[in-house]
Amino acid sequence: METENYRLPLIGDKAPSFEAETTQGPLHFPDDYKGKWVIFFSHPADFTPVCTTEFMTFASMQEEFRKLNTELLGLSIDSTFSHIAWLRTIKEKIVYKGMKDIEVSFPVISDLTMDVSKKFGMLQPCASNTQAVRAVFLIDPKAIVRAILYYPLENGRNMQEVKRLLIAMQHSDEHKIATPANWQLGDDVIVPPPGSCGSARERVEKAGEDYECLDWFICLKKCPHK
Repeated sequence: METENYRLPLIGDKAPSFEAETTQGPLHFPDDYKGKWVIFFSHPADFTPVCTTEFMTFASMQEEFRKLNTELLGLSIDSTFSHIAWLRTIKEKIVYKGMKDIEVSFPVISDLTMDVSKKFGMLQPCASNTQAVRAVFLIDPKAIVRAILYYPLENGRNMQEVKRLLIAMQHSDEHKIATPANWQLGDDVIVPPPGSCGSARERVEKAGEDYECLDWFICLKKCPHK
């Protein structure tokens, strides 16, 4: 019996398309998310402690992401019935870091065939043969994979970092800038480096009110706001 091989999507690739059953009904990806950013993330299994804290945190931030034109989409290889039972338990019983009565209303994919997990490289045999690792794909409104984050089974994700990265990418797209290490909204941004010796010299000579140069290849300016 032949095994279907999938190539792990990389940054800049078109995100693999698929159809799936979810806790919010049938889903057609990426058609159902035209014009929106998507944070697509996998978790190893329902009724696990790390996943529970992650889903509560993501759900508590859902409106923050929607204000950034972004939708959340989860996945595990468990069934829709298992997903529903777990999400009901979260809402009715779990209190964590002041979060309670949390309703997870974003879709959670049931991937019993592991089709979607394989397409996105979420199954990694050295970690587990049957559980999707904690992958996060940030996918832009054109369905292009823009960032990929992987976490081990034992350690939870930092959702504030996911949000920070999303905002940074949106600013880079809109304003044609780059962001430095540990950048937060409001911090200075990086002007793209010059493409020739002449423009490098001119940039340094004209540095002043609009931007400052630490050297010819690294110049900073105030953060543009939408």
